[in-house]
Amino acid sequence: MSTEPELIELRELTPAGRPGPGRARLERANALRIAPSPARNLARKQVPGRGHRFQPAGPATHTWCDLCGDFIWGVVRKGLQCAYCKFTCHYRCRALVCLDCCGPRDLGWDPALERDTNVDEPAEWKTPELSQAEIEQKIKEYNSQINSNLFMSLNKDGSYTGFIKVQLKLVRPVSVPSNKKPPSLQDARRGTGRGTAVKRRTSFYLPKDAIKHLHVLSRTRAREVIEALLRKFLVVDDPRKFALFERAERHGQVYSRKLSDDEQPLKLRLLAGPSEKALSFVLKENDTGEVNREEEEHLRQILQKYSHCRQKIQEALHSCPLG
Repeated sequence: MSTEPELIELRELTPAGRPGPGRARLERANALRIAPSPARNLARKQVPGRGHRFQPAGPATHTWCDLCGDFIWGVVRKGLQCAYCKFTCHYRCRALVCLDCCGPRDLGWDPALERDTNVDEPAEWKTPELSQAEIEQKIKEYNSQINSNLFMSLNKDGSYTGFIKVQLKLVRPVSVPSNKKPPSLQDARRGTGRGTAVKRRTSFYLPKDAIKHLHVLSRTRAREVIEALLRKFLVVDDPRKFALFERAERHGQVYSRKLSDDEQPLKLRLLAGPSEKALSFVLKENDTGEVNREEEEHLRQILQKYSHCRQKIQEALHSCPLG
């Protein structure tokens, strides 16, 4: 069995002939055909994006450029970030930004009520290991508490499948190939659009209330969930630009924790039960100041070169005669 996550839209889960209350069944005849727009003059001059207020990004900013998609290296010049919409780019890419600023985005949460347990509670998170009998019992309890047909199912090999809901709370824009058509569900399953280099990119802001449901295996990792969501939209940004968080509401406080790449979201869903207050998943930008080993080594080399150049300049200044 393939371990690749399968993306399933909730609106397509209504059985044929039994549409949900107040919702018409999706029919091919009801689809609206949009005629191709007239051919555009590709040679026309690009109009710079309006409304941005770019400022130097902070030294702890380790992220990818929202325009070209490359990682933003640097020690002194760390890139630029819009004070309003958080669009982040290289200094060299500033003049090429064509996307208008959308202003500060209200994503529906109060930072004062949200507590980052990655910082406040740095202890290592461990999920309990369940026996096969305990897994079967947990699945029975889970299925008895839901009011839809989004059941969890136990497989013969001991694994299980089920549904998770991910809310996309992205402040910054995402990039797609400018010469690609909007992705279909079949495109998302085949993973098209991410295997080749992209020369032309188009950036846009995702709706603040975007929610996607995924049908996953118990061994599906958080990193695979992120990659499946990006394939759904043909997003060509580096997956490391994003992170999957779990959120829980307890005693009027919202707790947020970034999942590691190897954590298994469906297992967390089973342990927490179907309640969205007990556990929900959110996709956000990975702006935590963390870098992987390769990036850390590159930064170390840049610092060494910077120190070496500074030493050479100081030696040259000392050797110059005063005149």
